[in-house]
Amino acid sequence: MTSPWLKSGGAGGLRAWRPQPARPRRKPERWRKALVAVAAILIALPATLILAYRFVPPPVTPLMLIRLAEGEGIDKDWTPLSRIAPDGAYAAIAAEDNRFCEHRGFDLEAIQEAVEDYQEGGDLRGASTISMQTAKNLFLWPGRSWLRKGAEAYLTVFLELLLPKQRILELYLNVAEWGNGVYGIEAASERYFKKPAAKLTRYEASLLAAVLPAPRDWSPNPPGEYVAGRASRISRRIGQLGPLLDCVPRG
Repeated sequence: MTSPWLKSGGAGGLRAWRPQPARPRRKPERWRKALVAVAAILIALPATLILAYRFVPPPVTPLMLIRLAEGEGIDKDWTPLSRIAPDGAYAAIAAEDNRFCEHRGFDLEAIQEAVEDYQEGGDLRGASTISMQTAKNLFLWPGRSWLRKGAEAYLTVFLELLLPKQRILELYLNVAEWGNGVYGIEAASERYFKKPAAKLTRYEASLLAAVLPAPRDWSPNPPGEYVAGRASRISRRIGQLGPLLDCVPRG
């Protein structure tokens, strides 16, 4: 019987047979390449869009498309920050993000205060900055979830790295929802006060800012008791913020 270690060598001869080494398992190159590709897309796509929005107005946002599919129109009119009354920008900062000009996208003091309030039995609030809201308005969908909040924070980093504060504020004021089918401060000013955003008074701007947390439920004109009171507080706060408004052009 032929030894298992011998193998025919042709022409009737025999030669020693050596067991072939096991083929090494293929390293997960495909997985690594896929992960690298996904990471590249997650970095390149938002960076490209945000850099584009540094120079051109966003044509539409996901929220606008969602509302359009629900049967609403789109009333918007892009307006440069230089043609918006300074009080329009001041009121948004006073209402939504007092430290907007100082932080780099995340207000750590506000986050800490929100956590402490919650630990003491208060309601959980988001401590969302204007930069975070701009990221959400430009790229994401409405609603509350950890997934959306994580995406919002991720995009906020890009926004703050690639855009100056004035451009972030300009984008925010032009894409924020201000009622059913109304987007941006220019369209809101025309809708509620029959005047361009350049001619808003401080109190009118404060009324517009007062409804930003719930623009589909509250009206700036005529305002309800709560909105009117909130607008008065915003108007007073504008006068108190001082250097915290330094990133806003004075007009």
